[in-house]
Amino acid sequence: KEDFGGAASPSHGHADPNLTHAVELVKIMGLNAKGEKIDVGGATVPCFGAAADGDADRNMILGRQFFVSPSDSLALLVSNAACIPQFKDGLKGVARSMPTSGALERVATANNIPFFETPTGWKFFGNLMDSGNEKYFPGKPVYTPFICGEESFGTGSDHVREKDGLWAVLAWMQILAVRNSDPALPFVSVEEIASEHWRVYGRNYYARYDYEGVDKAAAEKMMADMGKSIEDGMVGKEFGGFKIKVADIFQYEDPIDGSISKNQGVRWMFEDGSRVIFRLSGTGVAGATVRVYLEKYAGPSEDIFSHAFTVVEPLAAVAKELSGLTERLGREAPTVIT
Repeated sequence: KEDFGGAASPSHGHADPNLTHAVELVKIMGLNAKGEKIDVGGATVPCFGAAADGDADRNMILGRQFFVSPSDSLALLVSNAACIPQFKDGLKGVARSMPTSGALERVATANNIPFFETPTGWKFFGNLMDSGNEKYFPGKPVYTPFICGEESFGTGSDHVREKDGLWAVLAWMQILAVRNSDPALPFVSVEEIASEHWRVYGRNYYARYDYEGVDKAAAEKMMADMGKSIEDGMVGKEFGGFKIKVADIFQYEDPIDGSISKNQGVRWMFEDGSRVIFRLSGTGVAGATVRVYLEKYAGPSEDIFSHAFTVVEPLAAVAKELSGLTERLGREAPTVIT
């Protein structure tokens, strides 16, 4: 029997907790594959839904006809950490992977919590969790209790040195329980919790475009050429109305063990706070996967209630112009949008 129902199953044989592959749950929660509300025909939609992958290290959080992006989920867990007994004495550190949206940083800055931006990979979070431990990194600052996460639906804390999807789901259930402790009051939904958060911190509209199974050599050449264009000078140039403020190839010096990680992604950051990031992954089933991360920030007084995938579409066009992706890889549209 094929794993996870095989290609003919609703999930296409992928046990991935995202809008594309968790088809049955997404429909039950009153959404389509773009996270848009659908007509449920009078059916009762649950107030909370969650999904995990095969080993339950990744997670997806849904409210009634509402999708919580992984980047927002991470920021919301931190801003509501006081609801979780594990963090009754407060947080001493938070971290996100570089491609993950800047929503977490805004919460950390406002609440004076040490914040770290790391390359993709849980080992970087592990060092931060072990900082100050006499066995591993004596004399270093202590950053636990600690919450961290990645845009790829991974969230975790310092109770284990790996992402933990079940922990994230339970943490969300705890927040809902605390926010709804008085049964006499109207129910505070997942969507309302997110909306309250955006009214305070603003919203980081975000999407990731995955182009799976592309020719690896062509993808590597595209990434190299983007790196060269950055070396030649991109700051101040304008694409689709977005003026480049910073252009670089992300590099990370680990503050705990001093190791340096180079070539962690090609980044364009624009004057309005938007970002376009490219990363190449060789972990796909066939060929290579190009991941394009799109982010646009809206302040609390701006439009914070539009659909994320629509808001970042102009940045998707900019990304294609910067990379020449369509011509180089022969792809008009991504395989998956999350």
